[in-house]
Order: sequence, then structure tokens, then C-alpha cells
Amino acid sequence: MGSKNASNDIGSRFSRVVRELEGVRLRPEVSLTEVPAPGRIAPYSVAMTADVATSDDDESATGRFVVLHDPSCPEPWDGAWRVVTFARAELEPELASDPLLGEVGWSWLTDALHEAGAAFTAEAGTVTRVLSQGFGGLTENGTSVEMEIRASWTPTTDDLTTHLQAWGAMLCTIAGLPPLPEGVVALPGQRR
Repeated sequence: MGSKNASNDIGSRFSRVVRELEGVRLRPEVSLTEVPAPGRIAPYSVAMTADVATSDDDESATGRFVVLHDPSCPEPWDGAWRVVTFARAELEPELASDPLLGEVGWSWLTDALHEAGAAFTAEAGTVTRVLSQGFGGLTENGTSVEMEIRASWTPTTDDLTTHLQAWGAMLCTIAGLPPLPEGVVALPGQRR
């Protein structure tokens, strides 16, 4: 009987976190959608995708935000929660040769986490630049550069709303949206 109550407590704890995440409001340029979550990595999981559209409604960044919960606290996680993210955006071609692009991309994520007050540990990830150049029938496509940020970290509290807000802010940064001035709050009307 004790393990059933413990299981119910864990399930209700996870359900509460999911409800809180569903209540997070990001900038109006961000369209957030819940999608099927991976089922084999952890006993509990939830996943969301996001698209950031600029004023002309062109998608300028896209990403995925996954929350995993395993009460057994897997050793590499260093906790019971794990956030796994992906973000991609097209950048200006002249940024392709910037030797600091990786460090800058990673700092956009960690700075956003710190600014949102998201408590975390065991962060890991990669920043990748993809350079594409069209040839033959695709010559008119020219050259394009994409940045991909893949990251994971362990929240150290059950408040994961700050983590979603930070990831949303980072997604807007790589999309090229200017930061909101301090004290200014995005108006509701988020697209879902």
C-alpha cells in the first residue's frame, strides 16, 4: 500500500509541474504546442515544440523542450528532473566564419537560465553551425547558415516554469528578436 501512495504522490507531483508549464506565457511571437513525449527515457515525460515567427510571419526559429522525470535520480542527471532541448535558427551568412559563434550560442542559453532565476546543475550540450551552399539547380538559394543548440540540464527545484521561460527567451534571441526592455511584459495572446 505504501508504494501505491508513493507512486500516486510522484504522479500528482509530475501532473502539477505539467499544469504549471502549460500556464507559462512566452512572447506573442512564440507558438508553443504540446507534442508526444519520448516514452522510454524516463517514467514521466512531457514535450513541447515552439516556432518563433517574425513580424512578417516567417518562421525564424524552431525548437523542442522536453521535461523528463525519474524519481530514481539517474546518476548522470544528478537529480530527478532533466530538461532536454533543441533550438535551430537561420543566421546571417557572414556569421558562419565567426570563431566565437559556439561560445556565444551557449552563453545565450546559460545567460537566459540565470536571468530567469532557473536553478540548475549538470548542464551539457553542443552548438553547431551548418553552412549550406546551393549548386546547379539550387544556385539561386545561395548560402545559408543555421545554428543548432542542443542542451540538457537538471533543474534543482520542482519549479520548471523558469526553465521554459528561459528556453523561450533563448529561442527568441537566436531568432533575432530584440529583448523586451526591463519591466515590459509581453501582452497575452500567445499562439498555441
